[in-house]
Amino acid sequence: MIILFSIEVVILAMLLFFSGGRFNEEMSAMEEKNGVIRFIVPPGLLILKLFRHECKSAYEKNLEIKLQYLSGKGMAHLAVRVHMAKKIMLMYLLLVFVTFVGTQIEFDMAYVILSAGLLCAVFVLTDRQLDEKFKERQREMQIEFPEFLNKLILLVNAGLTVRGAMQKIIKENKKDNPLYKELIMIVNDINTGKNEIAAYEDFARRCRLQEVTMFTATLIQNLRKGSDQLVPVLRLQAAACWENRKNLARKMGEEASTKLIFPMAIVFVAILIMVMTPAVMQIQI
Repeated sequence: MIILFSIEVVILAMLLFFSGGRFNEEMSAMEEKNGVIRFIVPPGLLILKLFRHECKSAYEKNLEIKLQYLSGKGMAHLAVRVHMAKKIMLMYLLLVFVTFVGTQIEFDMAYVILSAGLLCAVFVLTDRQLDEKFKERQREMQIEFPEFLNKLILLVNAGLTVRGAMQKIIKENKKDNPLYKELIMIVNDINTGKNEIAAYEDFARRCRLQEVTMFTATLIQNLRKGSDQLVPVLRLQAAACWENRKNLARKMGEEASTKLIFPMAIVFVAILIMVMTPAVMQIQI
């Protein structure tokens, strides 16, 4: 077991050494600011390169679809490679750890099963983290969208075009929100010659929110047929969006309350132990 642990440590050191300063293109696709994660990704990318793994399996294609919404379509494949590299290295570091623990305790089948279970947990939880990031992105957009829609209605009602109103809102925005990143992409697409209808359709496809889909459908219908009812329709949609935002806030509050139950139970047990310990000691005396 000690020999196996030594081999694993040597391999880890070699991976860290030979991956240093490489894979700058893949690292640019990383949104993680965690220094430890950024440190372990290059060795994982080196493993993928050594095994000539192109990340084109059905499982990885599914990951790429999810990552299109987080990293953008152009960076999705690089983001998949980064995700797989992170997963590989987290599992490898866990393997090194369980091997080290195995050198200190009696090695049996139960320990092998436990170690395999931990490795599987890392594999699953890494993907679960990706799903949580996607859900968080959707929540941030859903919270911000009603406010954006109200601003747009005011500006359009004041005489600006939808495109002009969007540009003004983006210019005055100071928030770091995924919704505004998507809006910037719309404006850039239109300014570079893309059809306005196609730009709105791509916007709805990227956001994957019911509120945004209804909003873009209204804009597209207005562009194709023309109507003086654009502002009243948008006001109705804004009212519905605010209602959805209230429901989301209520749901998030309920989830936060549920998450507090376990810590509160631990605190209660700790207080109970502190209160009862002197009484139990007195009885024993």
